[in-house]
Amino acid sequence: MKNELNRNYTEVTEFILLGFRTPPKLQILLFLVFLMIYMVIVVGNISMIIVINMDSRLQTPMYFFLRNLSYLDLCYSTVIAPKTLANFLTNEKKISYHSCAAQFFFFALFVTTEGFLLAVMAFDRFSAICSPLLYPVQMSQKVCVQLVTGSYMCGGINSIVQTGFTFSLRFCGENRLDHFFCDVPALIKISCVDTFVNEIVLFILSALIIITTTTVILISYAYILSTVLKIPSTHGRNKTFSTCGSHIAVVSLFYGTVFFMYAQPGAISSPEQNKIVAVFYTLIIPMLNPLIYSLRNRDVKDAVRRICGKWSSPCYI
Repeated sequence: MKNELNRNYTEVTEFILLGFRTPPKLQILLFLVFLMIYMVIVVGNISMIIVINMDSRLQTPMYFFLRNLSYLDLCYSTVIAPKTLANFLTNEKKISYHSCAAQFFFFALFVTTEGFLLAVMAFDRFSAICSPLLYPVQMSQKVCVQLVTGSYMCGGINSIVQTGFTFSLRFCGENRLDHFFCDVPALIKISCVDTFVNEIVLFILSALIIITTTTVILISYAYILSTVLKIPSTHGRNKTFSTCGSHIAVVSLFYGTVFFMYAQPGAISSPEQNKIVAVFYTLIIPMLNPLIYSLRNRDVKDAVRRICGKWSSPCYI
């Protein structure tokens, strides 16, 4: 009996991604929609990276972090989108066991890193607004690099732990993942062993990361709000707080969906609902982030105009 179980445990060498259960004609439409979204992600985030690199006036801590945010958005959407697009066009929606593990590892790495980076960006705005005289020292180039490196380290630790726990599970023949990419809730659901520990680890790690980063964000903005309210003129208050508007919008979108997906009990009970939420934070948010920062940011729009001016081509922004 034990040998039979061991044989069954090793049978799963690939998974089938069920994805979106829609008629074939609708699959083509979804392919076109997803392709358009991914193209906007690639063009938007690469454009942000290029603009920030090329314009000397954007060589500040805020835009250093924003450049890294665009890089992360580009990376984790690329981990998901190409395979999802390919699956829309084939009947065999397969992914090997090791490819599944690699997809989840890099997705967890980049998403977790982005969460910590958003907290770092809130701290940067706190330092710039509440301690302007000390800001060049507090947010020196060395400190900025250390903060970004620390974000990646935290993301890496979470990714290693999550991947290790998830892919230590045993799968006894059932290999159909009710999702469009390899994610913890879908993998836990098809495991043939007790997953209580994995669910607790998922909940605790997700809650710990969200609580830690949101605490930094909330405290930073509490001090920012206190400082802004002390500014006598309405114009001065609006101008100072406007530098935080884009970040607040991005934080709200990112943490709202991640909390809904991972940091609530029973998060794995509704696959169809989880797919919709997953589309939002894997594709929609990476598409919106560069748009939010470019359309709401005068410095970025001015930088684009200057770059276009050097190329003698008019830019209408």
